[in-house]
Amino acid sequence: MFDPNTFFEMEERVPVSDHSLWVERYRPRNFEDFIGNSTLKETLKMWVEKKDIPHLLLYSSPGTGKTSLGKMIVDLIPCDYLIINASDENGVDSIRDKVQEFCMTMGMRNLKVMFLDEADRLTPDAQGILRNLMETYSHSTRFILTCNYKDNIAPAIWSRCQTFEVSAPSKSEVAKHLVGILKKEEIQYQTEDVVFIVNSYFPDLRKIINYTQQSSIEGELKIARASAAEQDYKTKLVELLKEARTRTRVFDEIRQLVADASFSNYDEVYRYLFDHINEYSPQEKVPMVILNLAESIYQSALVFEREITFVAAMHKLLTILK
Repeated sequence: MFDPNTFFEMEERVPVSDHSLWVERYRPRNFEDFIGNSTLKETLKMWVEKKDIPHLLLYSSPGTGKTSLGKMIVDLIPCDYLIINASDENGVDSIRDKVQEFCMTMGMRNLKVMFLDEADRLTPDAQGILRNLMETYSHSTRFILTCNYKDNIAPAIWSRCQTFEVSAPSKSEVAKHLVGILKKEEIQYQTEDVVFIVNSYFPDLRKIINYTQQSSIEGELKIARASAAEQDYKTKLVELLKEARTRTRVFDEIRQLVADASFSNYDEVYRYLFDHINEYSPQEKVPMVILNLAESIYQSALVFEREITFVAAMHKLLTILK
């Protein structure tokens, strides 16, 4: 028998001060703690003060705060809510068994919020059902959707949402935030090490904080720069491209790098390759490299299996560089 209490039970939270993971301990709990995106925050604060929100679609690269914003909203508005990670539950059955049941059930409060994290992982059929639910139950239920790839969201869902890009904060804002964490954790640090971490992993704030915690040993920030460069697949990729004209089997190493890194934000990698183009490409070949990157980004937006498209783009890039 369906038990409505399973839907309206508030998410059990570990007290912030007791959380062992810094990325959770310092997850923003209010708009003042959320760095960057001042215009977006003002808009969301206005809706929160009214204790009502429209359907929201938040998109950006990983680690910039989409999930934090969604959780912040459901914490600040008096509502019953259900959070689903659509990368794990992305099929028709999940939408019917959980989302539809949640929408149909009478809530304990006047407003219900359905939060679908990583909604770009939903199958086309699941998105078709979701579209109808968003319209049918809009009088009682609001939807918050987050995604990395907005082009994977059906236009019919876009049209039902207020859509916002969650921009990465500036590097200076990230560095200031990181220094604040280090001081609270009583970790001694060198400024150049903080700069190195931010430059290596920007704009992924989650990765920046995780790596900082990993590198904080016995009250001191200790950076193994060679190891950090090895862990950063973007840095490693540029290093491999630098060697394209002098070494064989570079393509095989790039394929292995892609497989080992298991990254999903290809747009971020293309952008990194564009920003660092002068490091691996001779000046006379820069225009051809840019055209290849532009074509690859366009193709990536049209396909579901981005890894194959990316590896093919790297093969073509190697051909240009050689």
